[in-house]
Amino acid sequence: MVDKSEVVQKELVQKAKLAEQAERYDDMAASMKAVTEEGTQLSNEERNLLSVAYKNVVGARRSSWRVVSSIEQKTEGSEKKQAMAKEYREKIEKELKEICNDVLGLLNQFLIPNATPAESKVFYLKMKGDYYRYLAEVAVGEEKAAIIGNSQEAYKDAFEISKKDMQPTHPIRLGLALNFSVFYYEILNSPEQACKLAKTVRGYQPIQDGRLMTG
Repeated sequence: MVDKSEVVQKELVQKAKLAEQAERYDDMAASMKAVTEEGTQLSNEERNLLSVAYKNVVGARRSSWRVVSSIEQKTEGSEKKQAMAKEYREKIEKELKEICNDVLGLLNQFLIPNATPAESKVFYLKMKGDYYRYLAEVAVGEEKAAIIGNSQEAYKDAFEISKKDMQPTHPIRLGLALNFSVFYYEILNSPEQACKLAKTVRGYQPIQDGRLMTG
C-alpha cells in the first residue's frame, strides 16, 4: 500500500522544483516548508531545495532593505521623503524578520533535532547562524546583542562538529568557514578573526573595499 504522506511529500518536492525553474522562490519556500513540517529527515536534495528557496526569499528582502536604508539616509533634508522611506524600510524589515523566524522555527523544531549525520547537523547549524546573522543586520540595542549571541553560538557549534567529523575540504565545512568569517567581519567588526577563518578556505581573497571577498 502506498503511503499517502509520502505521495504528498513527493508532489511538494516536485512543485518546489517547478517553482525554482520559474524563479518563484516564495512558492518554492512554501512547498519546502510543508515538506519539512511532515517531520521526516530531509534527503540531501530536499535539504538543498529548502536552502536555495529561503536563501533567495530572504536575499531579495536583504537587498531591498539595504537600498531603502541608503535612500532613507540620503533624504535627511526632506522630512516627507524620509518618513516615506522609513515606513517602507520597516515594511521590508517586518517581512525579513518573519522569513528568518520561519526558517529558525523549522530548524529548531524539525531539522536540527532530526539531523543524524554530522554533515546534516553542520549544514543546519550553519543555516541557523546565517538566519540569526540576517536578523542581526536589521536589529538594534539589546535585541541585537541577544541575536548576535545566538548566531555566534550556532556557528561555533557547527564549526566544532565540522572540525571533528568532516574533511577540511568538504564543501559544507568550507561554506561554514566563509559565512562564519563574514559574521566576524560584518557583525562583530573583527577583521583579524575574519581573515584567520577565511584563510582556511581555498579561493580566499583579501578584504577589499570594506567587504570580505570570497571565491
